[in-house]
Amino acid sequence: DLARHGLADGDAVTVRSRRGAIRLPARAGRAVAPGSVFIPFHFREAAANVLTTDALDPFGKIPEFKYCAVKVSRGGPVPGDPGYGKGRSLKELQA
Repeated sequence: DLARHGLADGDAVTVRSRRGAIRLPARAGRAVAPGSVFIPFHFREAAANVLTTDALDPFGKIPEFKYCAVKVSRGGPVPGDPGYGKGRSLKELQA
């Protein structure tokens, strides 16, 4: 998918959903199905949570499965290392 869009591993991309946008480096790999995007969201502070919903299952009170439609485009400044616990807020990682 990256090559088809003229992107390469490590290029800066903006990932946008109807809820928000984040900037991050693209990472090439074969572990994700063609046409799909994977962004870790395991911590509440993860920037990917900006793109998804906060909805909870009404009975189990667990977060709704994290998936949504996104558009990936070239560019945008990328934070140095957006990993968990690096001292940056979600606001700093948002577009």
